[in-house]
Amino acid sequence: MTLNEIGHTGVKVPPVIFGTSALGNLYTALSDDVKLEIVQQAIEHVPAPVVFDSAGKYGAGLALEKLGECLEKLNVAPENVIISNKLGWKRTPLLTPEPTFEQGVWMDLKNDAAQDISYDGILNCYEQGNQLLGGKYAPQLASVHDPDEYLAAATSAKDRDSRFAQIVDAYKALTQLKKEGKVKAIGVGAKNWKVIEEVSKSVELDWVMFANSMTILNHPADLLAFMQSLHNKNISIVNSAVFHAGFLIGGKFFDYRLIEPDTEENKAIFKWREDFFELCKRHNISPAVACVSFATTAPGVVSIALNTSKPSNVKANVDSVTTVVPPQFWHEMKEKGLISQAYPYL
Repeated sequence: MTLNEIGHTGVKVPPVIFGTSALGNLYTALSDDVKLEIVQQAIEHVPAPVVFDSAGKYGAGLALEKLGECLEKLNVAPENVIISNKLGWKRTPLLTPEPTFEQGVWMDLKNDAAQDISYDGILNCYEQGNQLLGGKYAPQLASVHDPDEYLAAATSAKDRDSRFAQIVDAYKALTQLKKEGKVKAIGVGAKNWKVIEEVSKSVELDWVMFANSMTILNHPADLLAFMQSLHNKNISIVNSAVFHAGFLIGGKFFDYRLIEPDTEENKAIFKWREDFFELCKRHNISPAVACVSFATTAPGVVSIALNTSKPSNVKANVDSVTTVVPPQFWHEMKEKGLISQAYPYL
């Protein structure tokens, strides 16, 4: 399994990164034994270093907490693991019947989380994240989490400008952490790739993480042009949420919301999936493999972040990044309009 360097940082990552939202009880509350097995399978099936992507937002810090516990129980040497911590959400006391963020998505939480994007806020999130991880393990990769959501909450143009200034201040804190050697690479992760583009014009980045953006279903030309520009500047790309929160492989959620064929737009998405499944079946290709394979083809992509709540799926996720999909499949995908005929990398 080939390792790819993040920018010019010396940090090398495998072509698959393991998301940890399931450790934070995304959609369902897993037992500690299942969480341990998920981490164990990741350690077993990827040569060191194994990379885990986490965040204070995931289960209000529960994912970080459980990741640290699992690594400790498995006696994983710190040098054999790389942790990416997306900063900007911190654990707070739970004062309401359910958490106040992303209601209905995180199950059985005992804490709440609040967004705190600022110079001091990022430093506080970093320190809290290290405490949740247990002290033995610390993140080498750090980023500001969900700056797009933070900007979208602005109540006016002036408020948005103020919020963007706070994001820039947050990156000053990350830059300081990098100068001190506490983290090795700085990035940004967002669902709205245009915010990543906006941030990249104001701060120096080593990597970016796209979510729900460059997928087999959705790959706009302007995004591809931006990815090429990042690649030209040696800013590495991690592609995530390439199944659109599981929908493209049969799930009920699309981009983290329950979806039904109740509008013309939603009907079109369901029809796309039906035709996609039919073509995959005819070529004997797993939909997951097709999604992952496509997501690696754009310039600058060094790794795919994959998440699962089932330990038995970990090996399949690893295999999906190395399985070769025949050109005829892509030809027919274009022919049927399931991917853009203008897509230049296939």
